[in-house]
Amino acid sequence: MKARTRIVLDTNAIVSRLLVPDSIPGQAVRKAVDEGEILMSESTLYELAEVLGREKFDVYVSRQDREEFLRILGRIVEMVSILHAVHDCRDMRDNHILEVAVNGQAQIIVTGDEDLLVLNPFRGISIMKPVDYLKWKLASH
Repeated sequence: MKARTRIVLDTNAIVSRLLVPDSIPGQAVRKAVDEGEILMSESTLYELAEVLGREKFDVYVSRQDREEFLRILGRIVEMVSILHAVHDCRDMRDNHILEVAVNGQAQIIVTGDEDLLVLNPFRGISIMKPVDYLKWKLASH
């Protein structure tokens, strides 16, 4: 059996999956969850919970549905302990995504964040936009 690709999903991509499931980021997240091993840390899960807790999302998805989404996600991701800090991103707030990737031995980071995309590849980890991840998945089948 082929090993599953180890993937870190940026918070914005995950939020897009919940709010607009058929969007390109939504499709990429769905494919990553179906075919890969999703990696998160306490920090990235906390950030996602904080973002999804914002009132501005109430008009799109109920708070109850967002909380259920987080519970389900928490059961399917592999939680990564951060033993080695990373300080290489020009936006310090994005370093925790790189930390999950490095500490979790990820092969791919899926993000639309230019501060992360400019680092591709980062320590042998591919950093790609959701659309490029979908194209890569199509080409690899």
